Amino acid sequence: MSVVLLAVGAPRVDALVAELEWEGVTGIALPSAAPAALIARLQPDVEAVVVPATRETLTAELRAACDRAGVRILTLGDPESRAVARLGLAPPLRSDAAGWEIAAALSADALDAPRLPVSPSRITTVWGPHGAPGRSTVAIQLAVELARRGRRTALADADTVAPSLALLLGMDDDAPGLAGACRRAGTGALDPAELSRLSVRLLAGGTEVDVLAGLNRPSRWPELSDARLRATLEACRTWRDETIVDVSAAIDADDEATYDVVGPRRHAATTAALGAADRVVAVAPADPVGISRFLRDHAEVRRLLERTPMTVVVNQVRPGPLGLDARSQIRRTLERFAGLTDIAFLPYDRRAVDAALLHARPISDVAPRSTMVAAVRRLAADLDASVPAEATAGSSTGSSRGARRLRSALAALAGSRGAGDPASAS
Repeated sequence: MSVVLLAVGAPRVDALVAELEWEGVTGIALPSAAPAALIARLQPDVEAVVVPATRETLTAELRAACDRAGVRILTLGDPESRAVARLGLAPPLRSDAAGWEIAAALSADALDAPRLPVSPSRITTVWGPHGAPGRSTVAIQLAVELARRGRRTALADADTVAPSLALLLGMDDDAPGLAGACRRAGTGALDPAELSRLSVRLLAGGTEVDVLAGLNRPSRWPELSDARLRATLEACRTWRDETIVDVSAAIDADDEATYDVVGPRRHAATTAALGAADRVVAVAPADPVGISRFLRDHAEVRRLLERTPMTVVVNQVRPGPLGLDARSQIRRTLERFAGLTDIAFLPYDRRAVDAALLHARPISDVAPRSTMVAAVRRLAADLDASVPAEATAGSSTGSSRGARRLRSALAALAGSRGAGDPASAS
């Protein structure tokens, strides 16, 4: 059952608690709307806070605390409030909104977001061309955002050229991590319990991500062989809902010509992670050299993936290297030379990235209001398909009375429009 904090004045708050109870939502009345009082009551089981749409309540401290705890903010007040829109929050509900309207707002994401028919557990490989496009940074923040959306998430470093996840997160790079998991998989002894033992728990953004650290020396690359890594990733499917795999740029499709066919291949880990992926996030830097490298390697990676979906993410978007209209230039170039039209853009937030490097933490922990964090959060929402359509029928959010009432209202509105349309009558 969802838990919502209600910073609404009496006597309305008592009626809201009763109305939300009918919708399967537990409402907790707070005596004050002061930000300090709200922050003190943020607990892991709290899904949202309902507060007045005022500047005095929506302080930077409250928004940052809710971001870290993964708690949504619902506001009550003037529906045309521009202040709320500037803060990046959803439009406020009416001051006298009923309990079913609040419950419907809580489930709005579940109603509106497209759900893809995919398996319950997924492997997502983050790849990008040479030149530090930001693969590891995107992989870390994407894992945190998927975990914030309720997915049990793991993060694995399969980069055999320049592994960096342990350093970026302030972890011991001598831990067995992914190499230890691959050794266990080679003997057929890898199970969820072993994966939990070999991983390191990262607490970030009010949620948890299990990290399988990479190699501490690139010379150990033969330990991440094709068969071992594929077996490890299959074991991860039974361990966590989401597994984000960070890989190197090199794929060396001509390995068969340069190496013994039966021997280990230098970049087998990258090709294995790409081949085992349910989807690939391809990261390209927003500069002429990076886009050129991406276009050169994209065709070869696309050949390896066959029908695996690929999401193209252009990172570090800024006007410097490409002029004022950088996005349009990149979009036209990728469409012309690779036929790519569905592209996500991540802004260049150097201050937030530097703060994350300084503190060895995910960006959302040190700069929760960063534009980079907001963009990756939207990317995670687009990629997330954690609740199949048939699973929604048994959930308290997707099938709540408020959600059903909202569906009925939308259906009635569509019916009335159709009846009034002269074209529909014919």
